[in-house]
Amino acid sequence: MGARSKARKRAVDVLYEADLRGADPVTLLADRVGSTDVPPVNDYTIVLVEGVTAHRARIDDLISEHAEGWTLNRMPAVDRAVLRIGLYELLWAADVPDAVAIDEAVELAKGLSTDDSPRFVNGVLGRIAVIADQLRAVL
Repeated sequence: MGARSKARKRAVDVLYEADLRGADPVTLLADRVGSTDVPPVNDYTIVLVEGVTAHRARIDDLISEHAEGWTLNRMPAVDRAVLRIGLYELLWAADVPDAVAIDEAVELAKGLSTDDSPRFVNGVLGRIAVIADQLRAVL
C-alpha cells in the first residue's frame, strides 16, 4: 500500500471516529499530530481531513443528490467517510486524476465496509465524475 493510500485510510479513520463521536475532525486530528501515543500523521492525511471539513456542506449535498435511494444519515458511517474523501479528491485535489480518486475510494470501501459498499461508492462517485468538470468550474 502506497503512502497516499495509507494516508487516505487514516483520514477515513479520523472522519469515521469524528462522525461517531459528534466531534470536529480537524480538532480530533490535531490532537494526534505530534502525539507519541499514535503513529505519525502523514501530511496528506491532514490535507484530506482539513479539505473534507472545509467543503463538507457542499460534499454532503452532492453525495445526497447522487446517492440514489439513500439519505446521508442512512448510509453506514464508513461509507460516508469514504465518499467524502473520494469526492474531495475528485473535485478539489487537482493532482489526483478522477479515476484514481474513484479507484482509491472503492478500494477503501472493499477493505473497510460491507460487500455492497464498493459498488455503491463507485456508483455515487461515477455519477458525480460525469459532471465533475462542470462542478469544478463553479467551485
